[in-house]
Amino acid sequence: MPVLLPPPDAAALLPVPGVRLGVTEAAIRKLNRRDLTLIELAPGARVAGVFTQNRFCAAPVQVCRANLATGGIRALVINTGVANAGTGEPGLAAAQTTCAAVARVLGIEANQVLPFSTGVILEPLPVDKLVAGLPAAREALKADGWFDACHGIMTTDTVPKAASRQVRIGGKTVTLTGISKGAGMIKPNMATMLGFLATDADVAQPVLDALLKEVADLSFNSITVDGDTSTNDSFILIATGQAGNPAIADTGSVDYAVFRAAVLDLSVWLAQAIVRDGEGATKFITLQIEGGKDRDECRKVGYAIGHSPLVKTAFFASDPNLGRILAAIGYAGIDDLDVSQIRVWLGSAGEEVLVAEKGGRAESYREEAGSRVMKEAEITVRVDLARGAAVATLWSCDFSYDYVKINADYRS
Repeated sequence: MPVLLPPPDAAALLPVPGVRLGVTEAAIRKLNRRDLTLIELAPGARVAGVFTQNRFCAAPVQVCRANLATGGIRALVINTGVANAGTGEPGLAAAQTTCAAVARVLGIEANQVLPFSTGVILEPLPVDKLVAGLPAAREALKADGWFDACHGIMTTDTVPKAASRQVRIGGKTVTLTGISKGAGMIKPNMATMLGFLATDADVAQPVLDALLKEVADLSFNSITVDGDTSTNDSFILIATGQAGNPAIADTGSVDYAVFRAAVLDLSVWLAQAIVRDGEGATKFITLQIEGGKDRDECRKVGYAIGHSPLVKTAFFASDPNLGRILAAIGYAGIDDLDVSQIRVWLGSAGEEVLVAEKGGRAESYREEAGSRVMKEAEITVRVDLARGAAVATLWSCDFSYDYVKINADYRS
């Protein structure tokens, strides 16, 4: 079960003017499963994207990058079940065939389509099934299709992930709605995740591109479930420009600040939802690293803790075997780290316990206090490196028996 993550309320997911979504069952891998999602964008919509840094990136990622560079994107198509990764030239041809088929169905050009796939790697995409399902997806297109879409992109997710926000910009109400999927093979850049966030704000393309990269770094690129970086990860930001606000073209403006805050808030929520639904997760862990010389070394420490199977299994067991955290900090890759200056706290439910300082266990620490915090579903690990003023926050989860069961049985 996900960690304190309720399913979305369909009525709370707000339509975004200029966006329609349709979902159908195409039997890509399994019968009786919503596995094909089509998103249609109105003319004039602006789109930005960031993608996996895995060198074995999937065919649809390669096609997305090429098509996004041409501009004028009018549609997105997402299939689950088969990732179309590790499929060579036939996989590229399948992704391009998908774009051509979507173009025919919607009356647009093939290079105006962005394809996305998620599922099993090293298996060919049954593109004939995908193409056959497109007319039904087109017929299902509707402005309030977000609830269906968040279900349609799920793989090993146990709960769909979707949310909306509204803000006032330039005297106009601006709507933002986003969906994400992912539960395992999660460690950016990016994680095995797909994220789609749409807004009706009018935003200049260079501003949209720069904002997405910044926001991705602070959200989807700050999570880890298991330390694996997927082949298919994509995060897309769409701005249809239909809200009627003055175009946001200046990153120093008040309008930009309001818009940035809303995009970041929703992106962080969607990213955290992936961790809360991590495969087999029972604990949601915030890793707050401070006192670094720069943000990069803070992230190194956070990821060392968040990736450690020993740390993660201790959290699952609610066992305050906290020397494992110190060991992870020690191998994080900071060669000149003075461990005698480091302090480590555990916190939850309004309580924070100093665990380590001066190179060892804090004199005030009591194991019963550590045990009490470890039993909570949401836990914060705070580390002060005492090297500077840089900070970084990451999010992770524990490892349970179910993580092994889910991944041992993934292709069944």
